[in-house]
Amino acid sequence: MSETVQVHKHAPEKVETIERVSKLAKKYPVLAITNLSKVRASQLMAVRKALRGHAEVFVVKNTLAILGLQKAGIENADQLLSHLAGQNALIFSTYDPFKLFLTLDKNKVYLPARAGDKAPDDIVVPAGNTSLPAGPVLSEFREAGIQTKIEGGSIWVNKDSVAVKKGGEITPKLASLLSKLNIKPIRAGLAIALAYENGLIYAGDLVAIDLEEYRRSLVDAYMSSRGLAIVIGYVTKETAPDILAKAYREAMSASIEAGILDGETAPMIFAKAEAEAAALEAKAREKGLQ
Repeated sequence: MSETVQVHKHAPEKVETIERVSKLAKKYPVLAITNLSKVRASQLMAVRKALRGHAEVFVVKNTLAILGLQKAGIENADQLLSHLAGQNALIFSTYDPFKLFLTLDKNKVYLPARAGDKAPDDIVVPAGNTSLPAGPVLSEFREAGIQTKIEGGSIWVNKDSVAVKKGGEITPKLASLLSKLNIKPIRAGLAIALAYENGLIYAGDLVAIDLEEYRRSLVDAYMSSRGLAIVIGYVTKETAPDILAKAYREAMSASIEAGILDGETAPMIFAKAEAEAAALEAKAREKGLQ
């Protein structure tokens, strides 16, 4: 009897949640599923602030999210819902999935490592004074393979040292040492597991843009196309100066080779003739001719 009463007591709240998910799915063109693993409340608040006016972040149980999205009748909902596992936050947004990724990525923070974490990159302990007093902590440095010395009562790291390589598991003692050194190697925040836009579904890695790599590829593409345009003589505002300069150099070279004298070519033609005469004289002397 008590269970029945409890279900009825919470049913209106569940119905309200399902209705809200449905309305948000209809209101916004983009939906992102983000995993809340290792995400702290403060980070969630920062993301909500960063997305204010452009998105709504809704933490909801998967069962209610599924019912809400089904109620909204969005296209390809089944494929999307199959990825709802673990604890998630739904982000309903006006941003396209790529801009949404960049906004979330910008709001990630670095956290202290915990035992069992995987190193996202090589974790380096820099050379120099750690400001830690000599004592039992020296054994933690030794176990991590970090060479140290004692100066002025403080522990100094002799050289930049890799405490654990990318993908390696962080042990409890190493986590403790990194914490003492104030090294925060774990970058955490909301990450898109799946994004949905107007019936299209994107895997998280497809929307993960490396802006620096993208910038380099654009610069390379620009330089290559500009170089080709100059070679084939395709005139634009950007290529015209180089095409004219190239044509001028080629015309000058042809005029000098042909011996066509004018105010510009005369000094170079005479210099060329003088150089050829000097070379001929040198050859003659080698053969004993005066």
